[in-house]
Amino acid sequence: MKGSARAFRLGLIINPLAGIGGAVGLKGSDGQAIVEQAFALGAVPHAADRTRHALEAVAPLQGQLTILTYPLEMGETLARAMGFSVEVLGEIDSGHTAAADTERAARDLQAAGVDLILFAGGDGTARNICHSVGEGQPVLGVPAGVKIHSGVYAVTPQAAGEVVRQLVTGELVTIAEAEVRDIDEDAFREGRVKARYYGDLLVPRAHQYLQRVKQGGREVEELVLQDIAAGLIEEMDPDAFYVIGPGTTTRGLMEELGLDNTLLGVDLVRDQQLVAVDASAEQLLELTRGAEVYIVVTAIGGQGHILGRGNHQISPPLIRRAGLDHLQVIATKSKLSELDGAPLQVDTGEPELDRALSGHMRVITGYKDAVLYPVGLNVE
Repeated sequence: MKGSARAFRLGLIINPLAGIGGAVGLKGSDGQAIVEQAFALGAVPHAADRTRHALEAVAPLQGQLTILTYPLEMGETLARAMGFSVEVLGEIDSGHTAAADTERAARDLQAAGVDLILFAGGDGTARNICHSVGEGQPVLGVPAGVKIHSGVYAVTPQAAGEVVRQLVTGELVTIAEAEVRDIDEDAFREGRVKARYYGDLLVPRAHQYLQRVKQGGREVEELVLQDIAAGLIEEMDPDAFYVIGPGTTTRGLMEELGLDNTLLGVDLVRDQQLVAVDASAEQLLELTRGAEVYIVVTAIGGQGHILGRGNHQISPPLIRRAGLDHLQVIATKSKLSELDGAPLQVDTGEPELDRALSGHMRVITGYKDAVLYPVGLNVE
């Protein structure tokens, strides 16, 4: 058996009016009145051109990704013209798009299970995305607006495309929260900059692969495991159950908690206390009934399996009870690099669940540090 990752599912949103007021000196493009004034002054939309520059980086990889987008000027027209495989969602009133279309598109793309939402716009567009997507959805902005104060944008469209290329080809890309900020356009036109924080979005960033290194360029394994454990413990919900899978990486978490663990079994923790040792699938289902559940696993063996090898106690009913957003995969970057680009593997025994788990998953690799890494299916 060997692993094969499914095609990368790239969500694409173009705000066709982004930056429309910049070249004509309007210092923004928020609001229908400003848009109409910009067009009256001869403004020409350029968001699609900016997006094209980003997508050129992945144009040679068309067989490895599918673009999910909204109709016509919100993404479909450009993606089809560039030869990508395209799935179109939703409807728009072409020529009269608004913030509500961006927000609806973001919700629909997340519901469709895209690995990343790539959006072109400015700070107003970032606010729309932040208002619409749920926790855990990676996004990345292509700078196309007048105002770019938010940390969710790449420095250039080409830089955004390069990050997407790295994701599609399975390179290790850090994922971290970044701030969404916007300024008051009316105040800005009067020469006053009043920036406001609106929230955080999960954003992939290109990075140097290894951290906390000693001579030879390798991670100091023990230190990195401590970092991973410290970050997890800091975020643990005392009311939730934590199912801790087997392996030396997860054992590091149990050691930081000061708890005994079963190296080859599955343990259950709540409020940083041991509830069950070497628990069976039935015990885990019974003990967690009616409660919030998190599952913590790592790659088992040399094949990169995270589910279905050595941890059958973590059953499909338990995974569904926890929810995919509560599946926490931990691994050092060295361990991921040793997979040589092969995807992590899932083999739960239920093909439909395996398909739901495939794609790109957040893997915790240090203290408040994570990467997006492909998860594939077992195929002949």
